[in-house]
Amino acid sequence: MNATRVIIQKFGGQAKAIFWSRTVQKIKVLVLGRNLSDGLLAKLILYLLLSIVAYLYVQPILYMISTALKPLSDLLDPTVKWIPRVVTWENFQTAVRGIKYPEALQNTAIIAISCSVVQVMICAMTGYALAKLAVPFKGLITALVILTFLIPPQIIIIPLYVIYSKLSLLNTLFVFLIPAIFGQGLKSALFILIFRQFFKSQPLSLEEAAKLDGASTARLFFGIMLPLARSACLVVFLFSFIWYWNMYYEPSWFLADSFTPLSIRLDRLEDVLNPSLLGQRNTIDNPATESSKMAAAFLIILPPIVVFMFLQRWFVTGIERTGIVE
Repeated sequence: MNATRVIIQKFGGQAKAIFWSRTVQKIKVLVLGRNLSDGLLAKLILYLLLSIVAYLYVQPILYMISTALKPLSDLLDPTVKWIPRVVTWENFQTAVRGIKYPEALQNTAIIAISCSVVQVMICAMTGYALAKLAVPFKGLITALVILTFLIPPQIIIIPLYVIYSKLSLLNTLFVFLIPAIFGQGLKSALFILIFRQFFKSQPLSLEEAAKLDGASTARLFFGIMLPLARSACLVVFLFSFIWYWNMYYEPSWFLADSFTPLSIRLDRLEDVLNPSLLGQRNTIDNPATESSKMAAAFLIILPPIVVFMFLQRWFVTGIERTGIVE
């Protein structure tokens, strides 16, 4: 009887030890993971870092919305930080009138969409030629493309202004469309390199099979290569669209009041709402305040945010497929 009790105690203690050992091992695997990146601790740290980065990006937008909804009394009250005591939409109405939002939105959309579409086509053809065709001095041309990307626009802005003035192109869409047609639009060098990288990654057997079937170079590009480059086209279009939407320096030189984009209207908002600074009579009821400026800024960034929200998934996929991360 005593021997049986000793055996039970002995094996019972071993069973408890095995049970606790397995329990600790399961908890260890659950917290730390089998690899460094699949445990709860690693995921918690990752989510914490992503939350911090997301806050850094979202915080200015939240501040912009909060300020745009504040009346002048809350704006001057130091105790009001994020949540206004009285929510007002009058600042948005003032901003719409001050920047002439429908007209400026139309001008900006025309410039951004037309130039982006042209850049996609021209940069795709240039990138394909540099990647696949037997172009003379291909290496030199690629180096010149990179050089154009490194030259600041301030260096060539005065010669461009003189040329456009002599051709009577100032205050028209062509000051942005003509450079895009010749592969010298806004950041075109970067887009050419993106397409070149994408087309170089395509197998030669695909081209050889198409040529054996009698496909010409144009048919090979427009019928096979360009449809395969949908992801690259989307990435280039979105990048180009955002840069043309937000550009300020070039429009301030080439465009006048009748065809100015949103960025120029925002810069001149205070002069429009506070004409007394220029010795003119005020024709708008509300003067320019920080709230009206923030409302105008939010109205300007709203369309690109909406576009990106709808195309985010395809945009991220396009970034991966074009090899930009490499």
